[in-house]
Amino acid sequence: MNEQKFDLLVIGGGPGGYVAAIRASQLGMKVALVEKAELGGICLNWGCLPTKALLRSADVLRLVKNAAAFGIDVAAPQVNLTQVVQRSRDVSAKLQGGVAGLLKKNKVTLFRGLAQLQGQGWVQVQCAERSQRLHATHIILATGARARALTDMPIDGQYFWSYREALVPKTIPKRLLVIGAGAIGIEFACFYRAMGAEVSVLEWADRILPQEDAEISATVAAALEKDGIQLYTASKVAAHRIVNGAVQLDITGQHTGQCSADVVLLAVGISANTEKLGLEQTQVQLERGHIVTDEFCRTAEKNLYAIGDVAGPPWLAHKASHEGILCVEKIMGLTVAPINSKHIPACTYSHPQVASVGYSEAQARELGKPIRVGKFPFVANGKALAMQSSTGFVKVIFDEHSGELLGAHMVGEEVTEMINGYAIAQTLETTEQELMHTILPHPTMSEAMHEAVLAAYQRALHQ
Repeated sequence: MNEQKFDLLVIGGGPGGYVAAIRASQLGMKVALVEKAELGGICLNWGCLPTKALLRSADVLRLVKNAAAFGIDVAAPQVNLTQVVQRSRDVSAKLQGGVAGLLKKNKVTLFRGLAQLQGQGWVQVQCAERSQRLHATHIILATGARARALTDMPIDGQYFWSYREALVPKTIPKRLLVIGAGAIGIEFACFYRAMGAEVSVLEWADRILPQEDAEISATVAAALEKDGIQLYTASKVAAHRIVNGAVQLDITGQHTGQCSADVVLLAVGISANTEKLGLEQTQVQLERGHIVTDEFCRTAEKNLYAIGDVAGPPWLAHKASHEGILCVEKIMGLTVAPINSKHIPACTYSHPQVASVGYSEAQARELGKPIRVGKFPFVANGKALAMQSSTGFVKVIFDEHSGELLGAHMVGEEVTEMINGYAIAQTLETTEQELMHTILPHPTMSEAMHEAVLAAYQRALHQ
């Protein structure tokens, strides 16, 4: 069995792991990365990126269908599902190759196989043809997570789908029931509805997108229902059975009755990938299935760290990447600041899109301090009207005394590309004064961000 030694070994090549490996190499460490499946992890291959490619196809389809509103006459569009799916897979394949190139460029040694901790810095990697024994002074666990399974609804690829099956459909089901109204569930609901499916969404919470500000959730819910998506909130499945080639479900809660679906898509959360890692050989602690870490990603085992989804929420790729950089720089003795979870933006690529950072209005009020809330609708924004994208609004929340930006929330066209302005403002500890005096270009939808700040202080100019 071959043995090699490194300064740092990263287990998992997703957005947290490969970024950590690259940054460590930049800082002069001898680095190895172990990945048992595709480079880029779930996000690049079976999550963030391929779903956005599918959703872009849905956007194009909606735009073409609405071409007459812009004075453009076109024939009725036809969906080529095979090409839609293939384009999505091609995007992932191209990006996966890009990650491999970055690792090579940064002289990161890549091992393809299953890694298992053996204690005292040793890791055994079971490759396809042989085993490799590696030693590292520091080890980062970046093994990610997988879709949470329901024991009574096992994924079978026919009646019950996870996100993997939903990403590569051979046909569009006539009736689709999505269980779970978080970001993943709502994004798939929007895609399949655009593709022509009859879509229903079932959620145990009392509203869809329950992690978002209540006004944002309500706006998205109204838009989805207008688009023909049936929403069952504060409800759950009491029983189900297969009848005549379809899933028949008994629903209980706020909505009681039966519904039928050709396919049920499960989007009910995730489970951390901690099995078969050899954690029993360490002092690592688990909480609700996730690895417990401190503010610098350190576990209870010396020189063993965990980043990304395996270390708990928020389950976001950009959070994992930032943790990877933070963790490595801390190892190297650089001055780093712990992540403030309220400064991590979140995006949902639904129709309309949702983007937020910081506290919701309800959370801000729970802080017990006076706040100021400003809102500005896109219907009063010139660029939004020109684009026929006037659904939604921008909402900001300030501490009345200090002017601190506590939270920002958006719903509308391409707001996921706008939230970074508020995220930067929070990082710079910007107050309402700086935001008011910032000159934004006209005409842009981002002007609504400026107007929302003005509205919080009764100074809105176009409302």
